[in-house]
Amino acid sequence: MKHHLRAGIAVYNAGEFHAAHDAWEAFWLDLDPGTDDERFLHGLIQFTAVVHHAHGANWEGVRGLAESAAGYLADLPADYREVNVGEVRAYLRAVAADPEHVERAAPPKLTHEGRAVMPEDLRFDAAAIAAEIIAEEYGYDEEVIERAAEYARADLDSGRASSEFVTFVMDFARDAPNRGIIFQRLRQHVEKRRHREEDVDGLFE
Repeated sequence: MKHHLRAGIAVYNAGEFHAAHDAWEAFWLDLDPGTDDERFLHGLIQFTAVVHHAHGANWEGVRGLAESAAGYLADLPADYREVNVGEVRAYLRAVAADPEHVERAAPPKLTHEGRAVMPEDLRFDAAAIAAEIIAEEYGYDEEVIERAAEYARADLDSGRASSEFVTFVMDFARDAPNRGIIFQRLRQHVEKRRHREEDVDGLFE
C-alpha cells in the first residue's frame, strides 16, 4: 500500500488533482468496506475530487463530496498511515460548511512521514505507479510505461548497477516540462529491448 499511497500523494502535490485518485482506486476497491484503510483511501479519493471539482464552481457538488469525504475520515487518527488526515479533515469540514471556502483558502498539501511528498521524492516502485497514472491522464501509451517498468525491475533483480529504464521511468514521473521528449526516448529503448528479446527467442524456436 505504501508505494500506491506515496505515488498518489506526490501526483496530487504536483497539481494533478484528477489523476491522483488512480494511484489509490484499484487498491481501495480490493479492501473490505468499513475498514480503516478502506475509509482512509475512500476519503482521500473524494478529497482530491473536491479539489478537482472546485475549479468548476459547482458548489452543491463540492459541498456533498466534502461532507462525504469528511465522514469517511471522521474517526481516523489525525496522522493515520503517517498522512496529515487531521488537516485534510479540517479543510473538508470548512468546505462542507461553506463551499466557497475553496476560493479563500488553498487546499492543504498532502504529507507523508512529515513532509509534502513530490514526484522527485519517490523511489522507483512508487515512481513507476506515478508514471503509469500520468501516462493515462495525458494519453501516452501506457503499455510503453508498463513494459519499461518491467524491464527496470528485471534489471534491478539481476543486480545491474544501473538501468536506463529505471532512469527514464523516474524522469517521466518527475520532469513534466520534458515529459514528451523523455517518453520518445523511452519508447525507443523499449522497442530496442523488445526486438533484442525477440531475436534471442527466435534462436530457440
